[in-house]
Amino acid sequence: MYDLLIRKPALLQLDGPNAQVLSAHDIAIADERIAAIAPAIDLGLAREVIDAQGMLAIPGLINTHAHTAMALFRGIVEDVSPADWFNQYIWPMEANLTAEDVYWGALLGLAEMIESGITAVADHYFAMDAIARAVEQAGVRGNLAWTVFGGMEATEALQRTVTFVERWNGAAGGRITSWLGPHSPYTCTPDFLALVAQQAQALNVGIHIHVAEEPDQVRAAVAQYGRTPVQLLQESGLFMVPAIAAHAAHPEPGDLELLRANGVGVACCPKTSMKLGMGVAPVVQMRRAGIAVGLGTDGAASNNSCDILETARLIALLQKHTLRDPQVLPVGEALSLATREGARVLGMADVVGVLEPGTCADIALLRLDSTRLFPQHNLGANLLYSVHAGDVDTVLVAGRPLMRARQLLTIDKSQVMREVATRMARLIERHPERRIQTYTV
Repeated sequence: MYDLLIRKPALLQLDGPNAQVLSAHDIAIADERIAAIAPAIDLGLAREVIDAQGMLAIPGLINTHAHTAMALFRGIVEDVSPADWFNQYIWPMEANLTAEDVYWGALLGLAEMIESGITAVADHYFAMDAIARAVEQAGVRGNLAWTVFGGMEATEALQRTVTFVERWNGAAGGRITSWLGPHSPYTCTPDFLALVAQQAQALNVGIHIHVAEEPDQVRAAVAQYGRTPVQLLQESGLFMVPAIAAHAAHPEPGDLELLRANGVGVACCPKTSMKLGMGVAPVVQMRRAGIAVGLGTDGAASNNSCDILETARLIALLQKHTLRDPQVLPVGEALSLATREGARVLGMADVVGVLEPGTCADIALLRLDSTRLFPQHNLGANLLYSVHAGDVDTVLVAGRPLMRARQLLTIDKSQVMREVATRMARLIERHPERRIQTYTV
């Protein structure tokens, strides 16, 4: 017997630059995995059936870099420099956060992600125990890294995150993995980064870190240490374990080879990079170098949404525009950044990111009855360039529905919005002298 049968959706299959769509196939799910895909499977073999005729089944989308609870600060700060964004707004407001604030903010962000078809997220933030609780409740997969700055209390803060890793790694039936999360080379000294690397090796976990977000960070590292940020991380030992380099928008000559040789995955966040005028990662160059590249939404405070399909659309258009070459990042390749390649970045390529028998049943079903998706000459192109998050109808993780017919099943959205609303007046108070860190690049 199958636990669930998804009846007759079209099926997205990604193969290099191409996005193939199989029409009207059944997907059988058993023991949290895809058991079979075929033009017809006996309905009598399934305990439950989802009728998906007229829909498109895609792999659950992968968000490789996010600050999920920053949904609390959506729209608070617009049209300022990166230094003011950090020093005058975000870091002063984050000083107001309690663990419960972070929990409700995380649920708000996770609700939006599920509604957008995201089934796995690499989150880098504070009060990570609260975010782990939210991920466990929401039912998604979470790669969770507690943000740590260097400084006088860095060693104590790192020990707290080590305890978090030991408590949560492998939790929620394996849906949660926990890594270490030093903030960046510009807020952590090389000695502290080396200590983090040693702890990660001892724990046998990876590291998630911001790298080379804007040119000034690269210039400052070279001026202070005679090394690029990527070189600093490599020499500190951070690449001795699996690593996610968030942004990596400004690699210097030789940096790409270091990333490739060490198997470092890059999380590209084009909307935040564009919005803050920081420059966008050379994704085409990275992929040609053999680097795994996924997509991230970053935080809603700098992105305003948690929509990976929008992110895939932006990076495809940006690379075509920047390189003046309409042939780069074709439809199938751009969609793979949001699925299969994102899974590679998270070290989950053998688990999720594709629709194949044996993989975990992390699936999104999209409605195709909108006028913006008609006619359907090329469903892959429609998915990349025309779909809206609101077209996502049903989302499953490990075969468990988290949303059916646009109704969230694991998160009470109304309660979350009420809880967030009661906190906002306190959270948006700004006292720059109390900020949690200072951006000095």
